[in-house]
Amino acid sequence: MNCIRSKPEEALEITREIHSRSRRSFDLPEAPPRAAQGLPCGQCANNCCILEGCKGYCGLVENCQGRLLRHGGTPDKGVLEWYYDPLPTNCVSWWSCPGCTGVGYPEYTDSAGPEVGYRNLAVFYGSCSTDCLFCQNWHHRRMAKDTAASVSAGELATKATSETSCICFFGGDPSTQMPHALVTSETILKGRPKKRNFRICWETNGRMNPGYLEQAAGLSLRSGGNIKFDLKTWSPHLHEVLCGTPNRITLDNFQTTVTKYYAQRPKVPLVTASTLLVPGYVDVTEIREISRFIAELNPSIPYTLLAFYPTYILNDIPATPKKQAEECYRTAKKTLKNVRIGNINLLR
Repeated sequence: MNCIRSKPEEALEITREIHSRSRRSFDLPEAPPRAAQGLPCGQCANNCCILEGCKGYCGLVENCQGRLLRHGGTPDKGVLEWYYDPLPTNCVSWWSCPGCTGVGYPEYTDSAGPEVGYRNLAVFYGSCSTDCLFCQNWHHRRMAKDTAASVSAGELATKATSETSCICFFGGDPSTQMPHALVTSETILKGRPKKRNFRICWETNGRMNPGYLEQAAGLSLRSGGNIKFDLKTWSPHLHEVLCGTPNRITLDNFQTTVTKYYAQRPKVPLVTASTLLVPGYVDVTEIREISRFIAELNPSIPYTLLAFYPTYILNDIPATPKKQAEECYRTAKKTLKNVRIGNINLLR
């Protein structure tokens, strides 16, 4: 980490090749295309401009004879996997969730405690707007090639049965397939009995088109759901080294969402945040600055520090040490009221 802070350009030069090599192995563009003569996508913060015969960064959109052809992320096509997760779940924001704790009863949950017997519809999108070398769900990169198995928003909405009380979009990341997720959510809410609670939730890197984010926030606000932002780093150089993309749009989207919506529903937090504690990279300095940033917006925002598991490219470093997690926790608690360590079973 000291090398990245002291010699950021050298670090970026080295890791750009690592990102390029890993993405080539999945037949994905090495970097977000910026062709002056290309067609603009606009689906996420990468704002790809794609030349004819080429693909966007997510792998789901291509310029085919001068027209953008989307293989996923439309109301008709979502490249994803879905499954039922019994409540209470182990999702990152469970400790501020109506379905897992009963907070917000009876407005946002039918139970004064955990919704035992109900299920979460978990939607794992097979595409992403970043390229994290520490990706804990790296297999999503394989899914962009299998677009024949896509699911329409209408079909996915039918999976929200009477025993399902919430849906969570994650991945990968929903930022690259927002139109599909938004139509799915609207369809479910319109079809539910008015007296039945159903929450719309998101786990995201925050790199979606701001217009889509505003729609997502509105859906979660009125349904009792949550938007969990993954604030991976504070340093822009470190973010680009580890994730292949800048982090400015994530921080801006987080700030905008908190500023516009958080005070409207303080009892059931609309916005939460998390950071993966990658040993040797995401250290106390990063956590201190992220915590200060969150606290300046609202010190009550729930913040989860997640233990890292070695996988994908960063498979040669250890899991998060307990000492590091505890030190980061103490640091975050200096400015934030609600901090928790997650994935404690991974701490070593």
